Amino acid sequence: MVKKELLIVTGMGGAGKTVAMGALEDMGYFTAQNLPAKMLPKVWEMILDDPEITQAAIMIDHRSGTFFNDLEETLMALRANQAEDYNLRVVFIDASDHELVTRYKETRRQHYLAGDKGTLAGIQAERAQLAVIREKATDIIRTDEFTAKQLRNYIFENLGSKEHSRALMTVQVTSFGFKHGLPADADLVKDVRFLKNPYYDEVLRPKSGLDKTVSDFVWANADAQLYYQMVKQEVRWLLPRYQSEGKSTIMIAFGCTGGQHRSVAFAHRLAQELAVDWQVNEYHRDVQLQKG
Repeated sequence: MVKKELLIVTGMGGAGKTVAMGALEDMGYFTAQNLPAKMLPKVWEMILDDPEITQAAIMIDHRSGTFFNDLEETLMALRANQAEDYNLRVVFIDASDHELVTRYKETRRQHYLAGDKGTLAGIQAERAQLAVIREKATDIIRTDEFTAKQLRNYIFENLGSKEHSRALMTVQVTSFGFKHGLPADADLVKDVRFLKNPYYDEVLRPKSGLDKTVSDFVWANADAQLYYQMVKQEVRWLLPRYQSEGKSTIMIAFGCTGGQHRSVAFAHRLAQELAVDWQVNEYHRDVQLQKG
């Protein structure tokens, strides 16, 4: 039986806890925020009893005041049981005082402990009060050099599984017919109308590029094979670069005249090959329009 996983997310205000929680939610974690520490064991007991939830991330913020003071004791109690029932990780999101001051200035927010002493004094007071919890963290993430997108990527790559990393960006591979208009949300459009058209073969006309006879017709053309390899090489080069920039979805669209034969064959082949390394959705927008 696979153990369930509980992440307690805490850390300095302004360091990126909200971004981290958003990434964890996108990874399929059950998430809850600003939970009083004393409620955590009861909530976790409910999660343990739910067979549908295998991973949970709970953010407990220092701004919850006196409710936060119970976190150290609560963690000790949870850790006493984790060996048998679940895996527990405490993730502390941190940044330097200088970086946090800069972020507060950029957002024009007042630190909740600043009072009349200023932002830096508030940050230092918060850091002192969080010192004990920081020492108990299993993961400390420093976000000084991270943009929000880079922090999101880091969470996926370091707190997730291989499947989570694959899900960091979804690749949509689509076929369409130019006669029906371009897909408005396409990032890359590849035109395969220069290839011999199966439409003019009466046997192939009612079929689609998903049928083997049509696929064989398309790939028997040396130009089709050459162009496909060129496109695949370009796409494989581009995808990790789009991902590193924080793009969550990219659409690659192949177009032919009607969107039934050549574009479908290209889109299907690329989708199948990319699915080895990426999260891929395959969609043939216009294939039924011609067949109908």
